[in-house]
Amino acid sequence: MNVNSLSSSDTTALTQSAAAGQQAASNVDKDAFMKLLVSQLQNQDPMAPQDNQQFIAQLAQFSSLEQMQQLNENILGLAVLQQSNALMAQLTQSSALIGQQVQYIDPQSEQELTGTVSQVKIKDGMATLLIDGEDVPLGNVTTILGPEQGGETTDSPSDESTTTN
Repeated sequence: MNVNSLSSSDTTALTQSAAAGQQAASNVDKDAFMKLLVSQLQNQDPMAPQDNQQFIAQLAQFSSLEQMQQLNENILGLAVLQQSNALMAQLTQSSALIGQQVQYIDPQSEQELTGTVSQVKIKDGMATLLIDGEDVPLGNVTTILGPEQGGETTDSPSDESTTTN
């Protein structure tokens, strides 16, 4: 590239890029990279064109940048999916506590209380149990005591068949 054929805006852009070094290269998006490449091609000296090896190296850098951006988007998507799966796992595992009597630390009073879990939901990104009308984070449960003792019925076989003679 011939330095004399550069416009002042191109010179400023190149100077800023060179001064920033590796950090600028990691912050430049693919559109800015492509604009710089096109600007180089438009402003090159026709009597001394750019070396093919340099041009191919720049295209390879552009391709690498695009692939890294796609990889970054895929990783972000995977992180969101994992977070969603973790929430669903919490919800599923916590649902086994419905109908169970538990001991827990009350979020407001910090006292240890006992109550029966009637509902499980996700609230603010974490599993929350509804215990005797109060929302309690799953992490506040200290002991699982088992099924509620008050309303237990015994199952006994009943003889429903009647015979008429």
